[in-house]
Amino acid sequence: MRKAILYTLAVLLLIGAFFGAKALIDSKEKPKSQPQKSTKTVFVDTVENATIPISIPANGNLVAKRRVEIYSEVEGVFRYSSKLYKVGQSYSRGQTLIKIDANEYEASVQSSKSDLYNQIIAIMPDLRLDYPEVYPKWQDYLNDFDLNKTVPPLPKASSEKETYFVNGRGINTAYYTIKNLEQRLLKYQIIAPFDGVLTEALVTEGTLIRNGQKLGEFIDPEVYELQVALSRDYADLLKVGEAVQLKNNKGTEQYAGTVSRVNASIDQNTQTVSVFIEVKNDALKEGMYLQANLDAKKEENAISIDRSLVNDRNEVFIVEDGKLKTLKVNPVYFSDKTVVVKGVSDGMLLLSKQVSGAYNGMPVEIANDKKSEDTKKSEVNSENVTTKP
Repeated sequence: MRKAILYTLAVLLLIGAFFGAKALIDSKEKPKSQPQKSTKTVFVDTVENATIPISIPANGNLVAKRRVEIYSEVEGVFRYSSKLYKVGQSYSRGQTLIKIDANEYEASVQSSKSDLYNQIIAIMPDLRLDYPEVYPKWQDYLNDFDLNKTVPPLPKASSEKETYFVNGRGINTAYYTIKNLEQRLLKYQIIAPFDGVLTEALVTEGTLIRNGQKLGEFIDPEVYELQVALSRDYADLLKVGEAVQLKNNKGTEQYAGTVSRVNASIDQNTQTVSVFIEVKNDALKEGMYLQANLDAKKEENAISIDRSLVNDRNEVFIVEDGKLKTLKVNPVYFSDKTVVVKGVSDGMLLLSKQVSGAYNGMPVEIANDKKSEDTKKSEVNSENVTTKP
């Protein structure tokens, strides 16, 4: 019996010890892991609002301001030119660009002149008898009539009777027919309208020219225009006469231009306005590609920053009390790389470089402050170091 009681007590003690140990283990609190807060180093700029000029970039190809596309209105053989009709040839104003053979047509004009002369001679006896007072002026007209020159204007009628008499004999009809022929005869010779250069020559001497055929292009190489398309938002900002800086594609040469014309109509497809910039320089050629910077306006109390610093909600990050804070701004103008904004007060610490994963309230450390603290620590450590003998 005694042994049984001892065995029972031993088992009970073991069971009690087991459950007691388990209770102690379960009651022990596990240490909670503390989240490590990482402080990022950021770069900032102290805001100083100023007057920011808004410059609109644009580009295009030069086109001569004065240019003529040469077309033929008559038919014939190309016989003569004041100079060799080739691309690059220069002509002075009044020189003959192209003269087309007009011998046959000129003969028909001479024949019509002769008919008019004979018609006037035929009415002279009647004028002497019925209208002696007007006879002398018609006689003077015949005396001045030259078949090798253009037909002079008919004498002015002194009375209705004279008008009816002359018109009844077909004199006026014959006269205006000849004037029409003379005007067409002038089209057999194409004259240079200004000093310029031939940039396209599609015919040579001896070529048979057809009616309506294009013969070439003639330009004035002294004045060029650059046509650029700007957004309609800036259509009212540009005025005629404003100075414009132009440069070539490589940026090695600069030219001075002025806004000569601004289209009053907006392109419905692109919602842009055409602006024409006039430029003069001996080094320029038609077709050259130039870039222009148009000074649209000046924005007061604004700053220019990298456009990546402004998010899609028009917010930027500033640093206050060691933490990031979002600030609502008013973007005024976006360019390819920068944006002009308003609404940031002077003295604020604005991020100068984008921070990945930035959020409102994020703890940060300014790069310049960290550098200064590291410098101070190094100075203190250097003072505490002693040299052992």
